[in-house]
Amino acid sequence: MTLDSLQLLFFKNYDDAALRLSPGLNCFIGDNGSGKTNLLDAIHYLSLTKSAITSSDALCIKQGADFFVVKGNFSSDSAPEHETIQVSLRLGQKKTLTHNKQLYERMADHIGKYPAVLISPYDTDLIRQGSEERRKYFDSLMAQLDHAYLELLISYNALLRQRNAVLKQGDRPNHGFDRDYLLALDEQLAPLGEQITALREAFLAEYVTIFQRHYQQLADGREVVTLTYKSQLVGADFAQLLRSNERRDFALQRSTTGSHRDDFVFLMDELPVKSHSSQGQQKSFAIALKLAQFEMLASKRHHKPLLLLDDIFDRLDDKRIARLLELVADETFGQVFLTDTNLERTDQALARVTIPILRFRVLDGTVAPV
Repeated sequence: MTLDSLQLLFFKNYDDAALRLSPGLNCFIGDNGSGKTNLLDAIHYLSLTKSAITSSDALCIKQGADFFVVKGNFSSDSAPEHETIQVSLRLGQKKTLTHNKQLYERMADHIGKYPAVLISPYDTDLIRQGSEERRKYFDSLMAQLDHAYLELLISYNALLRQRNAVLKQGDRPNHGFDRDYLLALDEQLAPLGEQITALREAFLAEYVTIFQRHYQQLADGREVVTLTYKSQLVGADFAQLLRSNERRDFALQRSTTGSHRDDFVFLMDELPVKSHSSQGQQKSFAIALKLAQFEMLASKRHHKPLLLLDDIFDRLDDKRIARLLELVADETFGQVFLTDTNLERTDQALARVTIPILRFRVLDGTVAPV
């Protein structure tokens, strides 16, 4: 699967841009702030229907405009004819997504069809930040692998929002606490949470072995790393947990038990990576997470995801860069998109790469082949 062309209209700092892309390696070269990462984010939109950088779609509209459009043409060995994906948003309206000009009724139906993996300087946030970031990461990966898992998450989160709304109503004047409705929601929520737990456990059992192999290749096998799944629901009756925590939930006006409280614990030599590892070890850990993500998507989806490499030359040391470029040179990856600030450095780093390379100069919201 390759992205053959990319078109932007009023997206972030771009008025209008149109690129014909290489099926191999595409290098976007420009100063910091010129818009290199925005090109990767546009590709992320085509894959996952959202930004990798901001939670607000409206912030992706160029200042002074009232809409944006991101459009891409994809092809593959099994479908050589172009498939056109377009994401657009107009202020005050809902975001829309089309496939060959046919409107998706739900964004979720697109997830997993055009997988992508982003390796960026901010990947260590998965280690340093809270459990929500880690849940989002693994849920996003599992959703790309298994559409049924995505549907399960959507149903669970919808019921969770309803349950929290009931808990909040109990504190309002002239509103009684509708316990019967709460129990009805719990009856629906409990089996969904237990299914999510079982699927996360099964996924991690497969993922961790792949992750450990990539970490050892990056770090020369000096440390033992692992991932563990932490959930209140493992070996527990979720319905009983909901009942036993009802009074606490009512007091706090939110659901304190469930899959939305789970965490994925990162360990190095049996100690937390966050507090017992160097910056270099954390970078290796984060890259290994993404390489394992790439391998699982390629295996399960039967085609290689798009690989987006953002500012790796500025933010990673020579050893980790060499390992990534070794994989590029060995054609482990499919289509690759890379950003850098220095064309000469990029050319030197890619000297061993034999796949087709296109270089683009990015300058203040304009982009053109070098």
